[in-house]
Amino acid sequence: MATSSLPGCVSYSQSSSGVNSLDSDNINQRFITNTMSCNISCDVRSNSDISDKSYEGVVVVSHEAASLNALLPSLNNVVKRQLELDSNAFDVGNVALIHTDTQLIPSGRLILSPTGPSNRDFDDVRRFVDASAAGIKKALSVGIKKILLVVAPHPNFPNAKLVSVLGALQTLYVPLEIREAFENRKQKAQVLGVFFSNVDADAEKLLRIATGIEAGRSVARDIAGSDPERMAPPNVATYVKQTFKGSNINVEIIDNQDTIKKEYPFTYAVNRGANVVPRYQTRIIKLSYQGEGPVEETLMFVGKGVTLDTGGLDVKTGGHMVGMSRDKSGAAAVAGLFKTLELLRPKNIKVVGTMSMVRNGIGPESYSCDEILTARSGRRVRVVNTDAEGRMVMLDPLCEMKERALNEVNPHIFTIATLTGHAYLTVGEGYSIAMDNGPAQRNQTGVKLREASESVGDMVEVSVLRREDYDYHRGKSEYEDLRQSGSGPSATTPRGHMRPCAFIIMGSGLDEHGIDSKHPLKYTHIDMAGAEGPEFPSVPWGSPVAALAARYVLPRLN
Repeated sequence: MATSSLPGCVSYSQSSSGVNSLDSDNINQRFITNTMSCNISCDVRSNSDISDKSYEGVVVVSHEAASLNALLPSLNNVVKRQLELDSNAFDVGNVALIHTDTQLIPSGRLILSPTGPSNRDFDDVRRFVDASAAGIKKALSVGIKKILLVVAPHPNFPNAKLVSVLGALQTLYVPLEIREAFENRKQKAQVLGVFFSNVDADAEKLLRIATGIEAGRSVARDIAGSDPERMAPPNVATYVKQTFKGSNINVEIIDNQDTIKKEYPFTYAVNRGANVVPRYQTRIIKLSYQGEGPVEETLMFVGKGVTLDTGGLDVKTGGHMVGMSRDKSGAAAVAGLFKTLELLRPKNIKVVGTMSMVRNGIGPESYSCDEILTARSGRRVRVVNTDAEGRMVMLDPLCEMKERALNEVNPHIFTIATLTGHAYLTVGEGYSIAMDNGPAQRNQTGVKLREASESVGDMVEVSVLRREDYDYHRGKSEYEDLRQSGSGPSATTPRGHMRPCAFIIMGSGLDEHGIDSKHPLKYTHIDMAGAEGPEFPSVPWGSPVAALAARYVLPRLN
């Protein structure tokens, strides 16, 4: 028997007769993840037989009876009978456990989780994410641990099956702290099978993509979702180092505080209040990936990694500090993207990233309002509000990326952050916002990212920077070049999510590389405050890993 292995997290065996086997598993199952390397808590397999006895139940996601019957005519009588019992069987949210003939489905358990019609102006592919998640939750609630997922095609959504698998895997994710503490709770399910009419190379590629994206989102969730002690800055560095040990991702940790103070003075300043406690000391984590072949594009990411945002001396009161351990979600997304890069291995691309990890604490050493600090770029900045720390911790790493970008092939720089409450109020839960500088806007970066995000249900909207955003942050006296923020919260500030982006551009010196420059540099800021996840303390989503993968990774796969 010969053994074949796809890059990343896929392995299967093939017999000399061409029939694939997975030890004692059904021969109709071919693809299987290696959960150790993929950071996924259950095996993922392809399958072409719903009567496979190794599954304890079948979850069906569909928008209508006709598409499901065309995919699996054997279910025609089951669907017909269910519609006779409930004419609303395919209405969105109407999840039903149906008992079937055991000749058809050996377990006798089929869960129908409909998307609804999904053809209206306001429908998008997330109908499949939601339906898949609801179906998996129902399966778990009735004790099904080996689940076969069937997704009926939809003419408007070619990625319906991919996003349904992503929705299922998101539901099956087990938080890091639970995995570490409880051996018997490491898995919600043992196997997720995915039905294909034919288990072929296309099926394998789809599952390879799904598991590659989910592995990245899982890393992002591990970092973002874990509490501020488990993921204090040094612990984040250790986790990242262990995650990429022996991989094609290079990791560099800067832990020398004198070096950080010199090279990243704003990052150091924000962490001053916590730095007296060794386990809270800041870390700069650098990652890099280079795919096969000549580099055609260089992506450069800086992520905000505030492991706990107390607000600093402008302390968050009235319960608003709760949940601020999730203020590291931008840096978590950077790490997550690199996990996806590690496993999917896109060609002709170079990617570098910096995770700026701090704790915005309170103490006699804390940075304060009225301080004037000099950034790596040489710009003098007056601190107005210590709770506007996110833009501060990214500023110097971004300046460094700007310096490096001048020597890179076709560079594009990004910052990712849960930066403003205004972003959440503007677009609501489930959406990031992309903002381009002039060169990136001419490249239509935000628009292209939005389109890619919609294909995988990891939604990104676009906002446009204006002159008022830049004017707002210009220094008000001869003491300073820039003011860091206004005195009030972003949520009550007009253009409250766009103005910080303008500050970041000016404070890092990127304003010298606009459309009027001899060396224009593309830069896009992603404010993911609305896309971090459901209401705390629910498990975070791992956004915008899927959106970035759809835009920059998937087009470069074989």
